[in-house]
Amino acid sequence: MADRVHPEPTLPPPADSTLKPQPTSASFVIQLPKDQIYRIPPPENAYRFNLYTRRNAKRHRGSCRSCLAFSIIVLFLLFISLAIALGIIFLIFLPKLPSFSINSLSIQNISTSSEIDLTIRSENPNKKNGIYYLNGGSVDVEFSGKVLCRGDWPAFYQGKRNVTMVKTALKGSGTRLSDDVRGRLTAAGNRREVPLGIYAELPMRMKFGAVKMWTVTVKLRCDVTVDKLTAASRVRKESCRVKADAFTFLGV
Repeated sequence: MADRVHPEPTLPPPADSTLKPQPTSASFVIQLPKDQIYRIPPPENAYRFNLYTRRNAKRHRGSCRSCLAFSIIVLFLLFISLAIALGIIFLIFLPKLPSFSINSLSIQNISTSSEIDLTIRSENPNKKNGIYYLNGGSVDVEFSGKVLCRGDWPAFYQGKRNVTMVKTALKGSGTRLSDDVRGRLTAAGNRREVPLGIYAELPMRMKFGAVKMWTVTVKLRCDVTVDKLTAASRVRKESCRVKADAFTFLGV
């Protein structure tokens, strides 16, 4: 009697049913964070990107030029508006510079330490504008280019159509006069014609109505001839000129 072949018993599945079968192929799955994924664009996309970048750069340059041109136009219009406003102010108030003349000089100790008491007549010709003379004004008296005395111009307010006698005491500048200059001074005194130069720088502000305007430095020059170098000297001739820089006077 032939032997029977019994089939091998079927083994039950493992108890851990969560185990997954191993992949049959040699492939791997690698998970990366999304922000670390890099893509290389194809050549046609790179060409489009460069073209787009160049177009944007051209637009940006054009925008900058437009902004610059707009700024220049705005500044030009502001300048024109300021000039028109100043022109209107000047037409309404018609400001004029003050005028000056030398009233008297009292000279002492001219050979050692010079002292001069100077009186200047200051006139404000403006009908609508007052003048504030500010601190910092100076006055020099010279002979033949050498400073004999120096002093301060007082600060004060001068009203409309006003005349003020300004007195100031000038002291020796500390400059030693040479024998030549002293000799010429003595000779001029003997002739009773001593030419002196008076120079002043006067910071001032005009008042238009209730408004004080910008500071203007007025420069004064007077050519004076006195008869002698004493306390009783008299002015024989005098001529004064006053000026201010045009742009400074306009406040530009």
